[in-house]
Amino acid sequence: MTNPLLSNSTLPLFSQIQPEHIEPAITQLLDNARTVVNQQLETTTAYTWENLIEPIENAEDQLNKAWSPVSHMNSVVNSDELRQAYNACLPKLSEYATEMGQNERLFNAYQIIANSDEFADLDRAQKKIIENALRDFKLSGVDLDIEKKQRYKEISQELSRLTSNYEENLLDATNTWSKHITNILDLSGLPDSALAQAKQSAEIQNKEGWLITLQFPSYQAVMTYADDRELRREHYEAFSTRASDQGPKNPQWDNTDNMEAILALRHEKAKLLGFNNYAELSLARKMAEKPEDVVHFLEDLADRSWRQARKDLAELQEFAKQHYGIKDLQSWDLGYYSEKMRQHFYQLSQEEVKAYFPITRVLPGLFSIVQKLYGLEISEITDFDTWHPDVRFFQIQDSTGQLRGQFYFDLYARAKKRGGAWMDDCQGRKKFDNKIQTPVAYLTCNFTPPTGDTPSLLTHDDVTTLFHEFGHGLQHMLTVVDHLGVSGINGVEWDAVELPSQFMENWCWEEEALALISGHYQTGEVLPESLFNKMLAAKNFQAGMIMVRQLEFSLFDFKIHQDYSPEKGGRIYETLNRVRNQVAVVQPPKFNRFAHSFSHIFAGGYAAGYYSYKWAEVLSSDAFSLFEEKGIFDQETGHSFLTNILEQGGTENAMDLFIKFRGRKPSIDALLRHNGIAA
Repeated sequence: MTNPLLSNSTLPLFSQIQPEHIEPAITQLLDNARTVVNQQLETTTAYTWENLIEPIENAEDQLNKAWSPVSHMNSVVNSDELRQAYNACLPKLSEYATEMGQNERLFNAYQIIANSDEFADLDRAQKKIIENALRDFKLSGVDLDIEKKQRYKEISQELSRLTSNYEENLLDATNTWSKHITNILDLSGLPDSALAQAKQSAEIQNKEGWLITLQFPSYQAVMTYADDRELRREHYEAFSTRASDQGPKNPQWDNTDNMEAILALRHEKAKLLGFNNYAELSLARKMAEKPEDVVHFLEDLADRSWRQARKDLAELQEFAKQHYGIKDLQSWDLGYYSEKMRQHFYQLSQEEVKAYFPITRVLPGLFSIVQKLYGLEISEITDFDTWHPDVRFFQIQDSTGQLRGQFYFDLYARAKKRGGAWMDDCQGRKKFDNKIQTPVAYLTCNFTPPTGDTPSLLTHDDVTTLFHEFGHGLQHMLTVVDHLGVSGINGVEWDAVELPSQFMENWCWEEEALALISGHYQTGEVLPESLFNKMLAAKNFQAGMIMVRQLEFSLFDFKIHQDYSPEKGGRIYETLNRVRNQVAVVQPPKFNRFAHSFSHIFAGGYAAGYYSYKWAEVLSSDAFSLFEEKGIFDQETGHSFLTNILEQGGTENAMDLFIKFRGRKPSIDALLRHNGIAA
C-alpha cells in the first residue's frame, strides 16, 4: 500500500490520508532524519553549510511536510481514529526535537561553522540560522548533565501530551453541548440569519425546530440578540465553563489537572535551563528583553485605558437601567445591551452591517486591496485535493508572473473543527537544486456558513479577523528568503509575529478599501456612506473595556508564568482575580472558568507571550500611520512594507526591520489614537 504521506506530491493528498498511514510515515521520516544527521556528522570534520546544515534541513522539511497535514486535519476534521494516531506521534516528535537539541556533536559542528572562515561568506539568512541554532541548543539543554538532559526530555514529552489533551478536552466539551428549541418564541430577538443557521444545525441532526450550540457563531448570536435573559445566562454558563470542574457533561474533560501540570513542568524546564521562571525563558526568543519591561508596558497601557473603560461600563449600566429597567447588569447581559446601546446611540445594527459583507464580495475585495498595495494577483484553483468540501484553494503571483505562494481557505464553523481563527504553515519557502519550493499556507476561520441561497454574511469583526489571518499568510507566503530556518514567519520574534496580521486590519476601516470589500448580498450596493459614518462614530464604542480585557488576558498569562511557585502551585484563579482587581472593570460570576478554555497559552504558542498582541498592535498602528500620511494605497509605502517587513522573514531582528520601514523606533501614540484613548 502506498502511503500518501510519503509521496513526493507537490501538495498534501488529503483525501487519501487515513489514520493508519500516520504513525508508519512519521516513524520512517524520523528514522531518516536521524540517519542523515549521523551520516553528516560521521563523514567529515570540516563541517560546512552544504555538507551539514543543508542535508539536515532537507530531511526535516520532509518530516514537517508529512506532519503538517496530519496536525491540520486533527484540528479541522477531528475524529477518534485520527486523534489516536496524532497522539501516538507526539512523543516521537518531541523525543526527536530534544535529541537534536541536546546533540553535543551537532552543537559542536555548528560552532565549528560559526567560527570558520567560511562563516563570513555566508548570506545574512544563513548566518542568522546558525546564530539562532546555537541559542536554541542552549535552550534545549545541550549543556546539561546526563541526568538533567533526561529530565528535560521527559518534561518536553509530557508537555506535548498535556497540551494536546487540553485542546481535545476543549473541543469535546464544545461539541457536546447543544440546546434543542421547538418554540421559535424562545429565540425572540435572533435575526433571520442566526435562526436560519440554528434551523440548519437542527436539520443536520434530523431534528425539527432549531439547535443552538457552543460553536462561536451560534454562541455570539445568542449573547448579542436573544431577548430571553435566562437563555442567555444558560448559554453563557455552558460556554464559560467548558472543559472545567463547573462545566456541563463529562467530568473527564476537566482541564484543571492539565493546567496545573503544564505550569509546573514549564517552570521546572525553565529552572533546569538556569532561568528564574518560565516568563524569562519565554523572552529568550522575543523582542522584549526582561519580564519587568513586559509588565511595565502592560500596566502602563492599563493605566492609560482604565478610566475610559470605567466610563464605558458606567454608560452601559446607566443605559440598561434607564431603558430596560436592568439594575444588576450581569456578564450574560453585556453583549445584548451593548448591541441595544449601539443601535440606540449610533442607529447601527450589526445585522444591518452584515448584509453588506457577503463572503462573495469580501474575498475578491481583500485580493484587490493586496493587488493595489503590493502588485500581486490572486487567482483561484478549482482542481485540488482537500479535506472538506467547503475548502477553497488560491495562488499568488507577482507582477512578473512569478508564483509567490498558495493557500487553502477553510472559512466556516462546523462540528469536529477547532474554534477560533489561525494561519498555519503547510510548507515553507526554500531553494533546492536551483528550484524554489513554493510556500503554502492554511487559513482557517469559523464564520457562519452559507444557508440555502444566502452566502455567508460576515460581521465587521469577522471581516477584521479574515484580514488579520491573511496578514499572517502574506508574511509566510511573500518571503524571498531561500533558507527555511528564517523564511516566512520562521525565526521572527514571537512578539513581532502579529505585526503583519494586525497591520492588515487597518484597511477594514478605510472608506476607499470598504468600497472594494462591501456589497449588499441582494442588491450589490456598496456600503452606504451614512452607514459607514455610523460605523466610524461607533468604532471606539467601548474601546476602553475591550482594551482592558485584552490587558487582563495578557497580564494573567504573564504573571502565572512569572510568579509560579512549586510550593504553592499554579494559583490560576487566584492570579486571575488579582489581575482583574488591578485592571478589569467587569467582574464575571464565580462559576466562570475562562482559563480552562484559554488555549492560546495552554495549548498554543503564546505561553508568557499573549502580550505579543498588544505589543504588535503598537507596531502595526505606528506602521499604518505612515500610510495615513501618504495615502492608504500609496504604492511606494506598500513596496517599502513588502520589502522591509513581509519579504525578510526572520533574517534580521524585528526592531531593525521596523526601523528600516518607519525610519525610527515605534511610538505608542498611534495605538492610543486609533482606540480613541488620550495619549
